[in-house]
Order: sequence, then C-alpha cells, then structure tokens
Amino acid sequence: MPSPQATSRRHRSRRIALWMTPLVLIGAGWGGWQWWERKSNAQSSYLTALVQRGDIEDVVTATGLLQPRDYVDVGAQVSGQLNKILVEVGSEVQAGQLLAEIGAEQSAARVTANRASLRAQRATLAQRQVELAKAERDLRRQKNLLADEATTAEAVQNAETTVLSTRAQIQSLEAQIEQADASMQVEEANLKYAKIYAPMAGTVVSISARQGQTLNANQSAPTILRIADLSVMTVQAQVSEADVSRLRVGMPVYFTTLGSGGQRWQSTLKKVEPTPTVTNNVVLYNALFDVPNPQRRLMSQMTAQVFFVVAQAKGVLTVPMAGLTIQRGAQGPRAGAGSANGGAAGPAAGAAASSPGAQVAQGASGGVGGAGGAGGAGGGQGPRPDWQSLSPEERERLRAERRANGNAGGPPSGAWGGSGAGAGAGAGSGGAMPARRAVAKVLTAEGVQEREVQVGVSSRVVAEILSGLQEGERVVTGQRQAGAPSAAAAGGGNNRAGAAPSGMPPPGGMR
Repeated sequence: MPSPQATSRRHRSRRIALWMTPLVLIGAGWGGWQWWERKSNAQSSYLTALVQRGDIEDVVTATGLLQPRDYVDVGAQVSGQLNKILVEVGSEVQAGQLLAEIGAEQSAARVTANRASLRAQRATLAQRQVELAKAERDLRRQKNLLADEATTAEAVQNAETTVLSTRAQIQSLEAQIEQADASMQVEEANLKYAKIYAPMAGTVVSISARQGQTLNANQSAPTILRIADLSVMTVQAQVSEADVSRLRVGMPVYFTTLGSGGQRWQSTLKKVEPTPTVTNNVVLYNALFDVPNPQRRLMSQMTAQVFFVVAQAKGVLTVPMAGLTIQRGAQGPRAGAGSANGGAAGPAAGAAASSPGAQVAQGASGGVGGAGGAGGAGGGQGPRPDWQSLSPEERERLRAERRANGNAGGPPSGAWGGSGAGAGAGAGSGGAMPARRAVAKVLTAEGVQEREVQVGVSSRVVAEILSGLQEGERVVTGQRQAGAPSAAAAGGGNNRAGAAPSGMPPPGGMR
C-alpha cells in the first residue's frame, strides 16, 4: 500500500493540475486572440479594391459648342425701309417662301422711267432708219444724174456723207437702247429683290432686323435673319495642344450636354483644323464632327462635354490606377518569352486573355501566350500591328477575332496575339508593341504580396490587366489613416467591396 505521504503528494499534484489547466487555456486563448487582432488590424489598415471585369475607355476630353451644319444668313440687296417681316424665330420655312418685303416705291419709279426712256430711244431709232432710207435714195439719184452729167461730183459726195452719218447715228442709238435695256433689267431685278425669299428649307433661328427699320445696302448687305437646317448639327470642340496629337480622323467620339440626363450622342471625328486659336496664351485646336438631330433636341450654342475615344476594352479585368505602380520604361515580355512567375501567373493570364467581348485598342493589350505557364501554348505568330494606324474596319475585325479566340480558346486566323485560357504569362505580342509592366500589392490571407502585372488599355482611373492578377483578388490602393473609421463602421465599405474611392468613377471606366 502506498504510504500516506505519497497519497498526499498525488492529491496535491492533482489539485495543482486542476488549477493550472484553466490558466493555460486562458493564456492560449488570449495569445490567439492577440495574434488574430494584430492580423485583422494590419489588414484593415489598407484600402483595397476588387479585381473585377468591366469596360475601360481611354478618352481625350474637351468642351465644344453646337452649331447647325447648314445655315444661311439672309440679307437685303437693295436699300429701303423694311415694311414687313412675315416670319418669326422658330418658324419652319420652305425654299422659295416669302420672308420679308422692303419698300420698293423708288425702284418701281426708276423702272417706269427707264421703260419710258427706252421707248423714246426706240422711236428715235425708227426715225433715223427712215432718214437712212431717204439718204440712200438721194445717193442713188445723184449717181444716176452724175452718169448723165446732170449733177456735180460734189453733190454725190454730199449724198454719200449723209448716208454714212445716218448709219452711224443708227448704230449709236442701238447701243444706247442696249444700255437702257440693261439698266432697266437691273432696276427690275432690284424691284424683285424688294421681296425676300427663303434660299433653303429650314428653321428661322435668329432675326437681326426690325420691321420699319431702314436698310442701307450701298456699303454691305445688311443681314435680316438666319435660316438653319437643324436636322444635322456640328460640334466644334476645342482640344488642347497636349492632346491634339492623339486625335485621328474617323475615331469614335461621343458627347453629353447639360440637362441631357447623361444621354450620349455618338459620332466620328470629321476633321481637325490645322490653325489654332490662342486665348490667354492657351493654344487650342478645333475638332469638328457632325451628329444627326432628328428630334431637334440639340440646339445652337449648346455646350457639349466631348469625349474622343482613343482606346477602349470591354469585359476585361480591371483595377484602379491607384493600385498600380507603372514601371516607366519597362516593357512586357515578347512573344514566346516565359514570365518569371511561371505557372503561377498562368491562370491569371489565361483569365485575362480569354475574357469574352474583350476589345484591344492603342496596341496596349493583346493575347497572352508563351512557354512560361503551365500548359501554355505558343506565342504570337507575327508582328503586332500598330493600333493607331489601323482603319476602323480593321480594328473591328481584330476585335471580332479576339472575341472568337476568347470563346474558343484558340488563336485567331493569322493571329498576332497569343493563346487563350490556360496560356502562360508570356505576352503574345509578336515583339512589336509589348504591354506595359506594373507592380500591384495584393492582399492575401498571408499578408500583402507584391506582384508584377501587365497593363493594357488604361484611363486616368482604371487599367486593364492582361496577366498577373485573377478575378476576385484584392489590390491595395492606399493606407487607411489612423483614427479613420473602418469600412464597416463607415456604412459603405466601398473600397472593401471593390468599388472606387469616394468621388471617383467605378472601375469600369468613365461612363
């Protein structure tokens, strides 16, 4: 049997163990809670954005004014008092419609006087023709008498002189009649100009003269009103010299107006005027394009906020620019070159390249391929074209091939990009225009990791990710200031939910 002392020691050890077990459990729980709290605080101190699919537009913005494409200033060709104005601002007129009347009493009197003078000259002409006939008869008689030696040679010469003089007077009168007839035609035209007709069909947009006003057309033609065809409007946008080099004739453009409720009017750039306007040492170039206006919602002198679409991508992976550090001067891997990330970046690259509906512009984005990723196919099969040099039809064809490549998982015919889903991280750009490199900080369960990514089309807000990130990952966009409320406490959690910071457009780009 154990001794009483041994039994007492065992009971004492049991009591100590019973007391120490709760203390150890409490200490372990407190330590775990401290570790979790520190990790949670570390992660909550970052502002993050969700990597998600969206649309991106790289645009050049400008302001412009709307004007009718076709208009005419209707003026007066004769002087006089403006007796009647038969239309008002906003009236729809047809070509040849009577618009106004000018007092024509003086013109009518001058026409009457010219007609009377013309009749008198024609009567004088008839008299001279009768005298010419008599002079010719006298000349023949004198010649007959001279043949019979019944008259003198001087009488014959005098008869010839009379004939020639009468003929000259008739020619002078004929010229005077022509001159008088031309003058009468001018006066008759001026009499017609006293009634002003519409030279084109359209809308009266302004009237600069008033009924009863005296018009003086001797120095210059005074303008009475303006007629414009409002079915087609022209937008004259002023682009800064820093952005005008990015514009190309035929590029897509849209604009909005104040009070339009966000409605966009689409068009294409028609021309860029080579002569700038300089205002307060600011050099601006006029970019013009037309837009149909069948419902007459657009009016003259409206202010337009214009967006020239330099590049765009639809349905691609996007992250805010605040979450990227662009490597200046660095270029992405060329066709067939594997990425340093190897197979780790392959899924992300394949996801970016196989996005349905992806559109590539400005030569910034392309198919993703190479030998670096797991199961990656070959790289590009030729030099990648310069996007800016392509016509709109060629761009649309390449976009269609890119969409077909994303849906089928294979390269397009005559591919200039790489393979689709499951490709490696090497860029299939054929080496002509490699993608830009950037560094993104990705928030994972283990903490913040720096990762190299390839950037395609980008705006001032968001950028297209060609490889290096997967949809659903979170990218660090900033550091939360001490004392600032958390995303949950703030009630919105925009950055935690993947939205852009307050006051910025959504990751899909400018809407």
